[in-house]
Amino acid sequence: MELLQHFCHPEHPLVFNEDERQERDCYGCWELIFGPSYRCIQCDIFTYPHHKSCAELPLGLYHPLHPIHPLILYNERTYRYDEYGKYEEYGKCELCKENHDEYTYRCYYCNFNLHARCAILQLKAKFHDHPLTPIGKSIMFTCDICGKEGKGVPNLCGPCSLWIHRSCAFYPQRVKVIRHRHPLHLTHSSLEFHQTKSQFCQLCVQKVDTHYGLYYCSKCNFVAHLDCSLDTRNLEYINVLEHKDEDEDSEFDESIDLTTYKVKKFIEREDGTQIATEITHFSHDHDLKFVNEAQNNQKCNGCAREICPPFYSCVKCNFFLHESCAKLPKKKRHPLHRHPLTLLAKSPSRSKTFVCYSCGWHCNGFIYTCETCIFELDVQCSLTPDILTHEGHEHQLILSSTNYLQCCTACGNRGNHVFRCTTCEFALDFKCATLPLSKMYKEHEHPFTLCYSAEDDSGEYYCDICEEERDQKHWFYYCEECNYPTHPRCIFRRSPNFK
Repeated sequence: MELLQHFCHPEHPLVFNEDERQERDCYGCWELIFGPSYRCIQCDIFTYPHHKSCAELPLGLYHPLHPIHPLILYNERTYRYDEYGKYEEYGKCELCKENHDEYTYRCYYCNFNLHARCAILQLKAKFHDHPLTPIGKSIMFTCDICGKEGKGVPNLCGPCSLWIHRSCAFYPQRVKVIRHRHPLHLTHSSLEFHQTKSQFCQLCVQKVDTHYGLYYCSKCNFVAHLDCSLDTRNLEYINVLEHKDEDEDSEFDESIDLTTYKVKKFIEREDGTQIATEITHFSHDHDLKFVNEAQNNQKCNGCAREICPPFYSCVKCNFFLHESCAKLPKKKRHPLHRHPLTLLAKSPSRSKTFVCYSCGWHCNGFIYTCETCIFELDVQCSLTPDILTHEGHEHQLILSSTNYLQCCTACGNRGNHVFRCTTCEFALDFKCATLPLSKMYKEHEHPFTLCYSAEDDSGEYYCDICEEERDQKHWFYYCEECNYPTHPRCIFRRSPNFK
C-alpha cells in the first residue's frame, strides 16, 4: 500500500489508488478524477481525494515567470476581508488572470501567484503523443478537443498545431459507458476518424462535430460526445485498464443462477422444441400450468398488463404470468443504470407498490431493483431496448440521456430520458413508448386503440371521460365505432401497470 503524508491533511496519510472511478473531485484542482489518485481511507465524511499529479506537486519551485524568488505551494481561499472589513479578492493567477480555490504557487514578498496547473511548463495529455506547452498569455481561441471558443491560456502542440484547454488535456484516453459493452477511446482529429456521413452521439442522439474530440468504439462505430461520455449518468465506474474487450465475456458470475423458474413437466413438438407445461416460479407458492387460450378480464401478476396467450396460471388462485414474464432473468442490466438489477416478485415497500424510474407509472407487479442504490424499474421498461421501433413513428428511435430536459412529442411532458429520432425532431418518453396499443375501459363494449394523429379535421378535440380539451398533436385512445376519444391518463384508473 503506497502512502503519502500530505500537508492538506496532516492527521492521516493519503492512500494511492491505481484507477479511481468514483464520482469525486480533486481537492487540489477541483476537477473530476479519472485514473491514478490518492485519498484518505480513514475519514468517512471527506476523504481529501487528489489526482496523483496534484498530490505529488513539489512544495516549492523557481519559475521563469518570477525568477527572483521561490514560489511556495499553498491552499487558501482566494477571497478575504481586509483590515477595514471590506470583502476583497486576492491570489489572482498572473497567467490565466482568474481566481479559483485551488492549489496555487505564491511569492509572499511580491504577491505573485500561479495556479499549480498554470505553473507547469509542459503538459502531457494521455491521448496525444507530444507535450503541450502553455503560451503564457490569455487569448481568445477555439479548443481543438472540446470545440468551445473562449478566453484562456491555450496549451500548444507545435508539431500538430493543436490548441487545447488545460482542463481538456486531462480527459481520460479510455472510458466505459453503461450503454456500450466495449471501452471508448478518445479520438481528437478528423484524420483519425474516417467517416464521410454525419455522426450522432449514441448517448444524447445529437450531431457530433468530428473535427474535434469525441469518444469512439471502432469495433461498433459507436460515437459519443466527450461531455456525454463523462456524464455521471452514463459513465460506468470500472477500471478500464483491466476491462476485457471480448464479446464472449459473461455479463454475470457463472455461479449465479439467473433462472426464475423450474420445469416440472413438458411436451415435445414434432420439430423437437420443448414446451414447459408445468413450472414452479419463485414468485408463487403453487405450481403454474401452461395455457394457450384467451382469458378475459385478467391481468398478469408480472407486468400487470392484460393477460393474453400463451401464459401460465395457478389452478388454485387468481395468479397469471405471461410466458415472457415467467422467463424473465433474475438479474439483468439496463441502459439507464450502472449496477445490475435484481428481479423481485413485489416491491419491498410497505404498500407493495412502486413508481417506475423510467416511465413514472405506479406499479404493483414484478420489480427490477438495484441492491446498491434506489433504482426501481417495472417489467415494461426493463424490456424496452435502447434502439426502438414504434408503430407511432416511421423512423428508428434511439435512447437519449441528457442532463437537460427533453420534450416528448406524444404527450408534451419533459424528462431527461427520451427515445429520439435522428431524421426528424420526434421524441418519445418511456411513458408513451410503453403504452399498450389497445385497452378496454370499464363496461365499454369495444376496445380503445392508441392513435397518433387527430381523428378528424374539426379543430376541436375533447376527452369524453374528463370532458377537457385535448391537444391535437398528442397521442390518445379512440373507439372508432362509438367516436369516443380519451386521454391516456383518463382511460387508466391509476396506471396501465397496476393489477
